[in-house]
Amino acid sequence: YFLDKSDKYDSRDVERLQQDDKWVENYLIWRHDIVDDTLKMIDESFQWRKEYTVNDLSESVLPKWLFEIGALFLHGYDKEGYKLFWFKVKHHTRDPKQQLDKKKLVAFWLEHYAKRDHGKPLTVVFDMAETGISHIDLDFVRFIVNCFTDYYPNFLTKIVIFEMPWIMNAAFKIVKGWLGPEAISMLKFTNKSDVQEYISGEYLPPHMGGTDSFKYSYPPLVDDDFQTPLCENGPITSEDEHESKEEIDADTKEAGELNEAQNLNQKKMNSIEQISKSEETDKTEVKPKNAKKALTTFKGPLLHISPAEELYFGSKETGEKKCLIVLTNVTKNVVAFKVRTTAPEKYRVKPSNSSCEPGTSLDIIVSLHGGFAASLQDRFLIMAAEMDQSSGAGVPELTHFWKEVPRTKVMEHRLRCHVIESSKPSSLTLKDNAFTIPAKTNEDLHIQLTHLLQINKRLEEQMNRCLWFQQLSVVLSLLSVTVAAFCFYLAYAQRS
Repeated sequence: YFLDKSDKYDSRDVERLQQDDKWVENYLIWRHDIVDDTLKMIDESFQWRKEYTVNDLSESVLPKWLFEIGALFLHGYDKEGYKLFWFKVKHHTRDPKQQLDKKKLVAFWLEHYAKRDHGKPLTVVFDMAETGISHIDLDFVRFIVNCFTDYYPNFLTKIVIFEMPWIMNAAFKIVKGWLGPEAISMLKFTNKSDVQEYISGEYLPPHMGGTDSFKYSYPPLVDDDFQTPLCENGPITSEDEHESKEEIDADTKEAGELNEAQNLNQKKMNSIEQISKSEETDKTEVKPKNAKKALTTFKGPLLHISPAEELYFGSKETGEKKCLIVLTNVTKNVVAFKVRTTAPEKYRVKPSNSSCEPGTSLDIIVSLHGGFAASLQDRFLIMAAEMDQSSGAGVPELTHFWKEVPRTKVMEHRLRCHVIESSKPSSLTLKDNAFTIPAKTNEDLHIQLTHLLQINKRLEEQMNRCLWFQQLSVVLSLLSVTVAAFCFYLAYAQRS
């Protein structure tokens, strides 16, 4: 299928398609597992990606003023934990000369996010406060819609439209015609009184009824909300009133016991080559004896990180408030790391800014601070960079190192938070020095949910066909009755 059009595609996209099963799966899901439709979508999106040079879009190739006006940016999360893609309509004006650059800016943000968070879905927010007829640009809106319906598969969760002026009703009737029935169901028209059904107040600006003090500015590029690294004992405020000194001492003792177990394991490791040959690296090098199941591991160029994607905290009923992150240095040099979070007031991290020796593993304990509860919107960012052998590993050396290290040499990995209601958590959850792991992973649940959604879609299609046949039958029946009555009337008229 692709051989005849190979010159129309970017070879990097073709190579990724051959290697990235998740990308292929998203295309199939978005086209309901119909292979011909999926191939058509891949063909169209690949040609578009090459036309817009999507793989090469960067801040340096786009006009700086596009970033400065703040019409498009990523910030915050909706109530389901999906990233928000903001379109501030009042900052947009129609100008055919600028249209291509503005479209490339949309592609830049979508590609930037897709590469960073591996294609996790987005929620689009059209903030239409203080807008009027001069801001209507149907061609640009259509491009944004096409990005999600034709070019980025399974990438859209919903479109939240805030305070759409009545004068734009006619324009959005046209937009609905582009979306199709599935995408139309994703449209959520809101105002100040009901927008918090979809987005909590902490990620809404004051004019939308929220408390988010975020103010867009450029440079630098908006960095998805991660704050400064956590200190050892949580946020720099007065001591937490909910936690006693005994609790803090217990945490320290627990961390010490874990480190002792870690040191024993480290003595068994002879070299990095042995680590790479061992199947144990797929699980984790440091774990207690009663761990029931190997954990998923993210294999980065500098660090292997377990768990790979999510930290599981318990609800208030279950009481699990601690998680463990295991870092394994797979280089021949010391690797510096630090931890950031979107909610620094909630969490304590030990250690949060340190280094890891070559070929060793290190435990990071993440615990909820005081009476706080974890939420789906919370995120953690682990940053790592390789240090020279001559560099020290003390606090002053690390502070200087992070100021000087180029961003291109920093490895970043993000972890989501997951709140579990049952008493059996499904990740590295620390409670009474024990790990409890579920039988099913998050990926299994995702596959099952996708399968159920596909079955539901097929049932809806069958139901719609049945309704159509039923309506057709009724119309034909009425038509037959009408014809019979008319014939009877003619016969009666001829006799009389």
